[in-house]
Amino acid sequence: MAPKLWAEWSMALSHLALGVVSLHAAVRTAQASRGAAAGFLLQALAAATMLAPGLGTDEDCLAGAWVATVIGLPLLAFDFHWVNGDRSSANLLLGGGMVLAVAGDHLGAEGRSVAAQAVMLVVAVTILIVAVFTTNTYGMWGGVMLGAAGLLSRLEEDRLLLLPKEDVCRWVLAAGSWAYHRALHSQRLQWE
Repeated sequence: MAPKLWAEWSMALSHLALGVVSLHAAVRTAQASRGAAAGFLLQALAAATMLAPGLGTDEDCLAGAWVATVIGLPLLAFDFHWVNGDRSSANLLLGGGMVLAVAGDHLGAEGRSVAAQAVMLVVAVTILIVAVFTTNTYGMWGGVMLGAAGLLSRLEEDRLLLLPKEDVCRWVLAAGSWAYHRALHSQRLQWE
């Protein structure tokens, strides 16, 4: 009984952390960058659907996580690239996410998993590259954290650091979201 209770608490806390960080980032970035705010809000809503029992079926929760990944993360990358003057990459990332969102019904479960991993890694690497060239430390940390979350989720292990693997990934994603929020804020201050 105790291990199951711990697993439930661990899952709830990791979803809560991701939801709170993402909602805070959405509110703080809403005035300056609506695209990033929408991406953060999608992450917060996906985390909230997992916390509230009875809001929907498991398929609804998985659909929310899918949308938060293939649309929300490209929205974050879109804004980061746009602010730094890389409009073609911004449009390409967002367009690719939209195409994946529409094509998601035609992919199997494994196809959606691979597509989500690809989106996470492409977003992480492109933001990391822009952050390195603009010397944005928060952007570098955000890219590393998002990439780490993507790579950790592909591990065969069920537990990492005594926690379920999915919970560790959410904690790392929450840290990455916080870093992206700070990166966007510092970029906005730099351009003003």
